[in-house]
Amino acid sequence: MRHYVLGLPLDALALDEAAAWVLDALRRGRAEGEPGRLVVTLNPEIVVRSRRDEALAQAIRRADLVVADGVGVAWAARRQGIALPGRVPGVDLVQRVLELGGGEVTVFLLGARPGVAEAAGREVARRYGTRVAGAHHGYFGGPEETAAVVRAVRESGAGLLLAGLGERQETFLHRHAAELGAAVMMGVGGTLDVLAGHARRMPRWTSRLGLEWLFRVALDPGRWRRAPRLWRFALLVLRRRG
Repeated sequence: MRHYVLGLPLDALALDEAAAWVLDALRRGRAEGEPGRLVVTLNPEIVVRSRRDEALAQAIRRADLVVADGVGVAWAARRQGIALPGRVPGVDLVQRVLELGGGEVTVFLLGARPGVAEAAGREVARRYGTRVAGAHHGYFGGPEETAAVVRAVRESGAGLLLAGLGERQETFLHRHAAELGAAVMMGVGGTLDVLAGHARRMPRWTSRLGLEWLFRVALDPGRWRRAPRLWRFALLVLRRRG
């Protein structure tokens, strides 16, 4: 069921339900040629940025599936009387889709530093049997480079596009959805680094207790620069009535 939290859509699905949705969309895309379904894993930072970035807000509003990645989004939903079956962290969703899909899934990995997407591709092929159609780093810009990347994704024939492009990932996917040709597109943040083994997964207990972000800060104090967005998010939630 779709709800709206702080003016943005949010689908009340558990992790396995979201993974089933993605796999079903991949199958329909392959059978019926339905490209361009956008999945957004919503967290507090994205919510705050969308208040000042209309292109991002539009991408989220037009997304086909929006799930609660961050514990803050789940908190905001509860304050509006919306009961979610659980959080759906982006990295968990990606791993569950690849695990359940196995060799049925053909993926293009886009983003991160040079070499990371390729390493992630080798790892998911080994671990899940995923068919890797292509990989490209996230350090591109300008019309010509962007067009070349979009063309590479389209010509790869990948059904699933995982894009770890930082703050531009949702707007990039939304803007180029028809050209990319993938049945399902998902902005995945730092997930490619995790898949490649270049970044640690946080302990499961930190996620269960809602302390994952704090644990990440302890390992990387540079993340404190993002804290003001979390404070702004908290104020948005507390000021909202009903």
